Amino acid sequence: MAYLFAMRTSTFLFALLALATAAPTSAARAEDTFPLAAGRIVHHADIAQLEPFLPSQFWAQRDAFLPPGMEMEIGPAFRDYAPPAVYQDATKRNRGATSLGVDDTLVGYASGAPFAEIACKDDPKAGVKSIWNFTWRWQGFGLEGDVRYTYWEKGNQRALEYRGKTFGFFLKHRPEPQFAEGNVFRREKRAAVVGLVGEAPAQAKGIRTLTYRYEASLGPRASAQPEDTWVFIPDLRRTRKVSETQRSTAFAGTDFSFDDLFSFSGLPAQYEWGCIGERVLLAPTNTKQRGYPYNEEGNFGPSGLSYATDRWEARHAIGVRLTPRDPAHPYSRKDIWLDRQTFEPLYSFAYDRKGELWKVIYHLHRWSEDDLGPEKARDWYPAWENVPEPRDLKLISEALLNVQTGTGNRIDFWNAQGSPPDLRKLRQRLDVRGLSRGH
Repeated sequence: MAYLFAMRTSTFLFALLALATAAPTSAARAEDTFPLAAGRIVHHADIAQLEPFLPSQFWAQRDAFLPPGMEMEIGPAFRDYAPPAVYQDATKRNRGATSLGVDDTLVGYASGAPFAEIACKDDPKAGVKSIWNFTWRWQGFGLEGDVRYTYWEKGNQRALEYRGKTFGFFLKHRPEPQFAEGNVFRREKRAAVVGLVGEAPAQAKGIRTLTYRYEASLGPRASAQPEDTWVFIPDLRRTRKVSETQRSTAFAGTDFSFDDLFSFSGLPAQYEWGCIGERVLLAPTNTKQRGYPYNEEGNFGPSGLSYATDRWEARHAIGVRLTPRDPAHPYSRKDIWLDRQTFEPLYSFAYDRKGELWKVIYHLHRWSEDDLGPEKARDWYPAWENVPEPRDLKLISEALLNVQTGTGNRIDFWNAQGSPPDLRKLRQRLDVRGLSRGH
């Protein structure tokens, strides 16, 4: 059992990487302006000009994120990253049908963005409505690709590294009309299914995992259905079901907890939510770099955690604050800044029980409608029925700095897109019995 627990801990990371779930439709206003012109290159000597548009906690750690030698390209301000028409139509069609129930869980949600209009200063429920829009934001059909996790300590990469292939597919509340009642499969109870095949290190090679997050997992705390995870370990030649790990616990020697992935990959009902404001933020919204593994070293600065030599864009952002309902949770609070149009995560800041800053997390995205080097957009992110343009702001990397220890972690996705696989084979692929057969 100790061996199983160790293997499960080291690989369950990958199984949750793709599990953050589908977003709103507001376009940038024509009168919006931003003082830094598109195309401008900001060097380290000029970073003071960035301070008004960065969270204060991020700015305080700028040595890790904005290093000497950086060449930040300012991209177009408030570019339109609205999701595809099928998602926007679902949002309009279901407007007003969704409400908040016990533990601020969703009641009457069908598809699209649960809440079409959110005003932080006017609505005491703006925080929890925003996190539900984040939970069900548009992410295509999910994510499928390769993933690498690296660990950094004061600028040096440590030996701890994981690599594998991962996927996460969203099976309920689909906006495409070909899915009856929003279900990919008839009478579907799973909100999402996530899988992994471990490739490195050697002790993780060949390990396969499958996790079911049920719709009922997102319900009130007293009745929420636990997620289920199965692990196939080649040395044992057996598939075993493992109990749910405490999601707030750090895993496999990393600074991430399970709920830190994508800034928040947890269950909203386990927290209380508030809105802390709206503002314009600069963020690495749409990378122009090919990154790992095409450029294996990349340009992540001396800390290994910097996206400064890339394209950053001005975005309207909304800030939410989670406060754990569990008094034993290691966080006293966590502040998360979300893109106002897509509800993709931009930054988050976790505080320990003493109220001191503990972790800084931020994210790098890639827009599905842009070409990827010589590849045309539709080559690397194909369209599908009723989705002629995926219009997905796909997360491709995220970095975490532990400000109390100086350690950091970076997760990189590549070959990552969100088009649906062959649905005729998907049911078999998501069957637990297929783990032992290599599915």
